[in-house]
Amino acid sequence: MRCPKWYFPEEYDVDAASEAIAAKNDLVEAELAKPGRSFFGPNVIAMCRKATIVFLALHGENGENGKVQAAFDLEGIRYTGTGYLGSAMAMDKGLSKIMLQAHHIPTPHGITLQKGHYLTDIEAYTMKFPVVVKPCAGGSSVGVSIVYNQADYEKALKEAFELENEVVVEDYIKGREFSVAVIEGKALPVIEIAPVEGFYDYKNKYTPGSAIETCPANIPHKLAEKMQQYAEEGFKALALDAYGRLDFMMNENGDMYCLEANTLPGMTPTSLMPQEALQVGLDFPTLCEELIRVSLMKYR
Repeated sequence: MRCPKWYFPEEYDVDAASEAIAAKNDLVEAELAKPGRSFFGPNVIAMCRKATIVFLALHGENGENGKVQAAFDLEGIRYTGTGYLGSAMAMDKGLSKIMLQAHHIPTPHGITLQKGHYLTDIEAYTMKFPVVVKPCAGGSSVGVSIVYNQADYEKALKEAFELENEVVVEDYIKGREFSVAVIEGKALPVIEIAPVEGFYDYKNKYTPGSAIETCPANIPHKLAEKMQQYAEEGFKALALDAYGRLDFMMNENGDMYCLEANTLPGMTPTSLMPQEALQVGLDFPTLCEELIRVSLMKYR
């Protein structure tokens, strides 16, 4: 795995650093492959036990699905962010959709399909093209497709099922994309994400210059307040703790839909939540300290 050049300051030798990281990863993977090794790498738990609190900046399946959080709970290790239950519910897009609907928070109509037990006729599920196909518990939009016809639909299902055994198919909402971070139950200003091309997929999320991010979002105040309210309600509905971020789509009529929740939002200075926090006077170092503070509150 090579590291992107924007990750390092200019004075670093990016190629050498990438090779060093790859070599370190190979050593860790070899150690984990040994019989009897734990889910974590060598000495990870021992080091975490010594910390006052562990700042989690993990993404994807094993970082956000509650496994790490549950293991830390059993070990008595304190950590930032939500607990294992909220993590598990938010990571499962099918389950989170059910929870949002139960709390009257608008979300696109959709279904969860099981590998080997589904129909390719979307009309059988009272749906029609275009639809969005995505792995049920994936992250960073990996394996997500927007499809407009039967051939592309079947191809998207095949690709998604190669990643997971459960896949969510939901109505495609054409419109503008937004995100709202929530800290300690209170929503931050709304941020709009406008990809230069296509939709906000993995490439556009992690390629500099691929998306234009505007905060506060240029939408009427009442719509912004409504989206913030839905974000706060969704935060509670999914049993999230401390902080998180909820993503939305809004069509041309102003109807908004909550797509999903992120329990460990991106935490670089230019990530979405830090941009929102800056609008309320929290620069990046102060934001990090605030996330530690609200997370420690859980343990008092």
